[in-house]
Amino acid sequence: MLKRLYNWTLSWAHTPYGWQALLVVAFIEASFFPIPPDVLLVALAVALPRKAFFYAWVSSVGSVAGGVAGYLIGLYFMDMIGQIIIDTYGLEARYHYIQDLYNRYDAWAVGIAGFTPIPYKLFTITAGAFRIDFTVFLIASAVSRSARFFLEALILYRYGDAIREFIDRYFNIITVVIATVLMIIVLLLKWL
Repeated sequence: MLKRLYNWTLSWAHTPYGWQALLVVAFIEASFFPIPPDVLLVALAVALPRKAFFYAWVSSVGSVAGGVAGYLIGLYFMDMIGQIIIDTYGLEARYHYIQDLYNRYDAWAVGIAGFTPIPYKLFTITAGAFRIDFTVFLIASAVSRSARFFLEALILYRYGDAIREFIDRYFNIITVVIATVLMIIVLLLKWL
């Protein structure tokens, strides 16, 4: 089923409604959809490299808006909808782990999740459930999601189709390395 969803998501790159589909996928991925918008962003940016930054902007707007929806699910509907989403994806153990991250790092947890392959929906829902300051949540989401999508757009704009295979193959490793560097910077800033 996941492979079919992946292929369905990619199929939108070959339609005149690609950017609208990207907006919707970015929105729903931030609260419940399993396929990240990066898949469609990469396909669209490879097809039209001159519009890569527009696609990054669309992804950012959709993702942050979807993050707000996820936050509201956690804030008002955790028992009904939020728990179902967490159970569906088998994220219960991660839920408690994230609670600990929020207790230790607050907004930095959202910022790191927004940039990495960690399921962003889990962080948006838990941010609401744990009543993280909404303004802090919004800023951390906007910065991290935009950084992720615009970095991808820059790479795709500059290197085009040649980089697509590299990103597809090493995406998780790349984002984990970048997230690790960000965490080290955060820890250094806390200690200084």
